[in-house]
Amino acid sequence: MDVSLSHLRALSAVARHASFSRAAGELGVTQPAVSMQVRQLEDTVGQALLERVGKRAFPTRAGEILLAHAARAFHEIDTAVERVQALRGVVAGRVRVGTSNSLSIYILPPFLRRFRSRYPATELVVVTGNAPEIARAVVENELDVGIVSLPVRERELAVTPLFDDELVAIAPPLPRWRRLRVIGPEALARESLILFEPGGTVRRVIDGWFRRAGAAPTRPMELGNTEAIKKLVEAGLGLSVTSWFSVKSDVRRRLLAAMRLQPALVRKIGIVRRRDKPSTPALAAFHAGLEQLRASLTR
Repeated sequence: MDVSLSHLRALSAVARHASFSRAAGELGVTQPAVSMQVRQLEDTVGQALLERVGKRAFPTRAGEILLAHAARAFHEIDTAVERVQALRGVVAGRVRVGTSNSLSIYILPPFLRRFRSRYPATELVVVTGNAPEIARAVVENELDVGIVSLPVRERELAVTPLFDDELVAIAPPLPRWRRLRVIGPEALARESLILFEPGGTVRRVIDGWFRRAGAAPTRPMELGNTEAIKKLVEAGLGLSVTSWFSVKSDVRRRLLAAMRLQPALVRKIGIVRRRDKPSTPALAAFHAGLEQLRASLTR
């Protein structure tokens, strides 16, 4: 049975997006072309591979089985191409990275820019999510590397520390707050607070800090976006607790005031990867770049 790789990639794209039009956009072809490729693949295997529900499309059981095997085939082909490129001294291939929104905004862009500049033949795929989601995706081999808050509990993962993230209290840039260098949980809990939504690692760390002191904020505002929180604090609607790296430029520009927490509150950021994942030239180069990033952040 002759199965075309282009047909498999079309099926994979439709299943990933649940949409023929979005799959066409990803593949750079027309929607009718994607529909034709999927139909030809269904004719080849003699099974319906997608179930259409309204404007959305989902894999059938046959489609799920075929896609699971196809994913392994794509990985082997990509690895082979990377190794052939390496014979020519070219670092090429795809690196799939998962991280948090805040790290993707404030820490990683300069590093990713340098990596792409040095290895232009590589393809970087960056997705964001919370630490448990990213760790699980690395375990399932949906991602190659995770840069997340620690700890992670999956035994399949190898963990390398990246840097310590100090959390600070932030306030409007008023003289009262600019004069205050340090603040504790009891004093902070008495203020109107704007905190991250429950469920994320940062919120759990903050809640634990208050709880250990026997303090509890009264009905804080809750948002899921660091930039939105900073804007509300700047507008004088409350105080917050967030990573120093996400606010240091705002503090230097006097858009916000920052206070050290007492006791200090630090979360550890680390790099996670599967212990048994074979290395590729692109992955090896990416990990080497992360080691340089670790050294610079430590300094």
